[in-house]
Amino acid sequence: MSYVAIAREEAAVVERTGLLGEGGAWAGRQVVARFFIEGFGNAEQRTTWLPQLASVAISEPRVGAHPKLLTTRAEEDGDGYCIFGEKAWVSNGPLAEVFIVFAVTAVVEGRKRYSAFLVPRDTLGLSINEAAEYRALAPSRHCGLRLDGCRVPRSAMLGPPGAAYETMALPFRDVEDAVGTFGLVGAFRFVLSRFAQQCSASDEAVLSLGRLAALTAVFAETAEVVVDALDAGELPRCASALVGLRVLATDMLQRARAHRDAFCPAGDDATERTFGDLDVSLSVARGPRTARQARLGSELIAAAARA
Repeated sequence: MSYVAIAREEAAVVERTGLLGEGGAWAGRQVVARFFIEGFGNAEQRTTWLPQLASVAISEPRVGAHPKLLTTRAEEDGDGYCIFGEKAWVSNGPLAEVFIVFAVTAVVEGRKRYSAFLVPRDTLGLSINEAAEYRALAPSRHCGLRLDGCRVPRSAMLGPPGAAYETMALPFRDVEDAVGTFGLVGAFRFVLSRFAQQCSASDEAVLSLGRLAALTAVFAETAEVVVDALDAGELPRCASALVGLRVLATDMLQRARAHRDAFCPAGDDATERTFGDLDVSLSVARGPRTARQARLGSELIAAAARA
């Protein structure tokens, strides 16, 4: 399945339900299979695991996904590896049949080198601790993992040894963001439909609603361009647009709340739930996204100085 097909279905699910978590959980399963297993798996791995639900385990408690701070390690053991460590916030983890676990396999000149391993759910030494459900993003589910000497064969390694963070973890963040923009599209369309049903038909309300509809159309068209580029293997050329979509979504959410306050005084539980989902979704990985936004500004300043 193409990324754009996954993204469009995610948007449709969220537009129909108002639940970013429902669309995101479905799309997350498809994207993990498409990116990790189809993209990096050998023929045997693809045959075995593409039909199964796979989850990615990179982040760890208290340190997130920062490569300098991760401590889960995989030690060579005969014809395989033993994995020790703990993972956190594994999306779709409570339902997964296999986990793609990132672990340190070497340290070269003080730099940790990571490999990724396919760890089946029933592996000895693996325990799964389901996290409390998010206040928002229902019905998505997450879990933590504890790996206490989980032994896997060499054939469990997914992708290149010692280079999994650079080749898989870092690009995957952009893939998630690109496809996830369609979940935001669906959420804003859902909110627009609720506003259209509940708000007054005053000139001011109509103008405000039209403004939100126009911004949503711009957002959707740009998201389509970004995910088309992802399918074409050209996502880097849309890197600035991807940053811009998140900035625009934050602005649109503020405008939507202002519209609600001005024209929908009775309130609406479904709309409020979607607003909460949008808050959580836009707060995820805020640090790296802010850094990219700052880098764009710095590049403009540097270009102006050169000119």
